[in-house]
Amino acid sequence: MKSLCVILFATFVLMLLPQVMNAQTKPRARDLGVPFDGTPGTLNAITDVKGIEVGHSTIIRGDGKLQVGVGPVRTGVTAILPRGKQSNVPVFAGWFSLNGNGEMTGTTWLEESGLLEGPVMITNTHSVGVVRDAVIKWQLKQYSQTAQMWGLPVVAETWDGYLNDINGFHVKDEHAFEALNNARSGAVAEGSVGGGTGMICHEFKGGIGTASRKLNAQQGGFTVGVLVQANYGLRQQLRIAGVPVGEEITDGTFRPRETGSIIIVVATDAPLLPHQLKRLTRRAALGLARNGSTAGNGSGDIFIAFSTANEEAGKQATIAPAMMLPNEQMNPLFTATVQATEEAIINALVAAETMTGIDDHKVIALPHDRLQQVLKKYNRLVTSGKK
Repeated sequence: MKSLCVILFATFVLMLLPQVMNAQTKPRARDLGVPFDGTPGTLNAITDVKGIEVGHSTIIRGDGKLQVGVGPVRTGVTAILPRGKQSNVPVFAGWFSLNGNGEMTGTTWLEESGLLEGPVMITNTHSVGVVRDAVIKWQLKQYSQTAQMWGLPVVAETWDGYLNDINGFHVKDEHAFEALNNARSGAVAEGSVGGGTGMICHEFKGGIGTASRKLNAQQGGFTVGVLVQANYGLRQQLRIAGVPVGEEITDGTFRPRETGSIIIVVATDAPLLPHQLKRLTRRAALGLARNGSTAGNGSGDIFIAFSTANEEAGKQATIAPAMMLPNEQMNPLFTATVQATEEAIINALVAAETMTGIDDHKVIALPHDRLQQVLKKYNRLVTSGKK
C-alpha cells in the first residue's frame, strides 16, 4: 500500500511539473526590459489575490493536413476559481462587453443577481457547451450541488480555428475536469497553455497572460489581478510600452483584416459591490487599448470582474452585512486594472512560442531580441539600474 501511495504521488507530481516549470522558467515581459507603470504583487499574477486558483488543460497532438475529427489539435481549457476548489461560496461580480462578437455564458443571471456562483472557464468557441455542462457535473461531484438547483456556469471563448481542428470537438468533459482539479494558487503558466493553446494575438502567437497590481497602504493596500486569453488584433496595431512594435516587426503577418477576440478576467480583494465591479470591467478596455486594440467588428471583447471580499455574499438566506468601498476611493483600482490588463496581454505574447497547426499554418512568436532592439530604438528599454 505504501509503495502504491508513493507511485500515485509521483505520478501526480509529474503531471503538474510541466505547468509549474512553464510558469517558473519562461521569461516575462519585465524580464526583457519592457517598462510598465505601477507596482505588481509578489507573483505579478491574478493569484496574488488571496484564495484564487488557476488551472489549465492543454491538448496538442497531430500535424499536417486538417482532418476534421482527427486533428491537428491545438486547444484546451483554463479554469479560474475565485475562492479555490474547496469553496462554492459565490462572489460579487460584474461583466462588460466592449464588442459582442463572442460568448460568455451565465452572464444574464450574473447581471441580474450580481453574483458569480462558480469558476470562470475559458476555452475555444465551439467547446463552450461541453465545458459548461462539465462544470455542472464537476460541481455536483465536488459539492453535491450547484449554487442553485439549476446551474448557470460562466464559460467564455475565443476562436482558435486557424491552428486547431475546432470543428473536431476535441475538448471533452475530462479536459474541463483536469483544468478544475489541477487549479492551484501560486505562479500561473502563460502563453500557449489551456484555453490559450491555439490563440493568436496581433498576428503573433498569443494565449494566456496574467499580471497584478498592489495598492499602497494609503490607497487601501488592495490587490488587483488580471488574467487574459488574448486572441485579437492586426500586427500593425500592436503597441508595447507606447512603442509601435507591430510596425517595426512585420515578419509572418497573414491576416487581411482585423479579427479575433479577448477574454479579460479581473479579480480584486477590495470590497466592491456588483455595480462597482462592472465599473472595473470597463477600465480593462483602456488597458487593451494601450496595446493597440480598436475592438473591431469581428472581435469578441468580453470582460468579467469579481471581488473575493464579502465572504458571506449570496450565501446566507437571512440579511447579511456587506462592505463597500466608497466610489471616491476607486480611482486607484481603476488605474491598477488598466495597468495589469496592459501587462497581462504582453506577458501572453512574451510567453507564447511559435506554433504550427492545421494545414501547416504557422504563427510565429514575438521575437524577444527584436522586441528589445525596438524598445531600445525608442529609448524605452529598461536596463539594469534604470527604472
